[in-house]
Amino acid sequence: MSFEKKAGPDSGFFRRLGHRLTADLGSLDAQELAETSEAAGASQAAQCRRGEEVTMLGRLRSVEECSKTAAGCLEAEFFDGTDAVTVVWIGRRRIAGIEPGRHILVRGRIGDRDGAKVMYNPYYELRRSS
Repeated sequence: MSFEKKAGPDSGFFRRLGHRLTADLGSLDAQELAETSEAAGASQAAQCRRGEEVTMLGRLRSVEECSKTAAGCLEAEFFDGTDAVTVVWIGRRRIAGIEPGRHILVRGRIGDRDGAKVMYNPYYELRRSS
């Protein structure tokens, strides 16, 4: 006796299609970012803990110069679809290519600032938007 998988309302295809048609754009974007990051073998921000050295792939949501100190710094909100991490470049007021919406790979050690994840002076690679 052979069992064939039939395409019906309970099949995975229709379930995924229904999800894509009814989900909001923000959650679909987050899901796509998380899947891209996982496929590339990068760490997921939601799983990273303080003190770990990680490589993450995602998108910059916001970028701002903070002139709280004489040296200044550049802060960006990095999002990989699972969680946000604040990325800080100390002593830099501007970095070419670091702009909102840009896909980026960052590598560094996860820290903690006021209960939120932060990464200081990470190695980074600018990526093409998908």
